[in-house]
Amino acid sequence: MPLFPTETGENDLYLSRSDPDNRLGTFAAFSFELEGKVWPTVEHYFQGMKFNDETLQEKVRTAATPAQARKLGRKRDRSFRRDWKQVRETVMTRGVYVRCRTYPDLAEELLKTGDQKIVENSNFDYFWGCGRDRRGHNSYGKVLMNVRARLREEHQK
Repeated sequence: MPLFPTETGENDLYLSRSDPDNRLGTFAAFSFELEGKVWPTVEHYFQGMKFNDETLQEKVRTAATPAQARKLGRKRDRSFRRDWKQVRETVMTRGVYVRCRTYPDLAEELLKTGDQKIVENSNFDYFWGCGRDRRGHNSYGKVLMNVRARLREEHQK
């Protein structure tokens, strides 16, 4: 994962969650079991959890690619669960955490980032990413750093 110097910190780790080659991203092809089902990627899980309707969840879960799962999860003609804005970060955290627990090498990769600030490098997403002006909320980066802290605590026990 490339490092890019920034005005906020020389060693910030910038990554794209939608890059399938980024092993810590949501498009990375590491399946895991959660909610009693096997999800092909974190993106499939995240998009599927937007819906209470089992049929819609299953359609997203079985999408051929993470990009297709994202597209299905973004369709506005379907009703999202009412509490989606309140639970979306928790859902993302669960997916990332369970994937890291399923694949110890991914957990190690995340732990090896040390105390680096992790930034989701998205010019257009100001919630999950840093946005074009780097003032975005960076929720995905925060999810990764929170999962890293939890994994670190578990390794120290």
